[in-house]
Amino acid sequence: MSEFIRKLSLASQGGPQPIGFKAGQPVSPKSKMLLVASLAPANVDSVADYVAGADAGLLRISRLGADTKVLREYSEAVPDIPWGGWLKDMSQREMKQVKRMDCDFVVFPAGTSLTILQNDEVGKILEVEASLDDGLLRTIDGLPVDAVLIGGEQKGDYFLTWHHLMLFGHFANSLAKPVLVSVPSGVMASELRVLWEAGVGGVVVEAGVGGLKELRQAVDKLTFPLQRRRRKVEALLPYISAEPGAAIEEE
Repeated sequence: MSEFIRKLSLASQGGPQPIGFKAGQPVSPKSKMLLVASLAPANVDSVADYVAGADAGLLRISRLGADTKVLREYSEAVPDIPWGGWLKDMSQREMKQVKRMDCDFVVFPAGTSLTILQNDEVGKILEVEASLDDGLLRTIDGLPVDAVLIGGEQKGDYFLTWHHLMLFGHFANSLAKPVLVSVPSGVMASELRVLWEAGVGGVVVEAGVGGLKELRQAVDKLTFPLQRRRRKVEALLPYISAEPGAAIEEE
């Protein structure tokens, strides 16, 4: 199983629960909200600085051959975290070669060819837009993917809003699969705590010089509650209406 998917699944479940009658204590935030450093292909000598503080590294891949080589070099340079490839604008012919990628997990948009299913050795994270309608949203749990990333373009002065929180919470409450979201690089630890309470298991942040070290330190100082908003599963019972004109018997 993918190492990152294993970590994400544990985080989404809220971590191990205490045994016995003793009241549960908050779990270390390191076992909860995961930080994923998103990178573009660059100098491998500085990659350790860019992913410092991250739980995983994610390289944006648009040229399968060249970028896959960079991904391999990154994972060798920083082997203590799992690495994934974020597939961008790739043809069906290139998708057939994704099986050759030496990585722990892949992120791919919903428009990706089904040929990616040929690779059973890596974790699969489906990228969807926050505007996905409820009908399609309900089908995701039945798909052969391990997690979901709520993506979207971060243009201009992008920041998290109450609308984002409602959308992310709706996804987390509607899905049994772990949910990741893409957030701005200036995100604050207090905002991550709110996302955690809404059901988000991890965030993808564009990494800069110095990586996510300061954000990790700020997150580690927070107290994350054990109890999170759980997905509500309701039984659907048939509704039987009274026949038209039926008389109500008086007592």
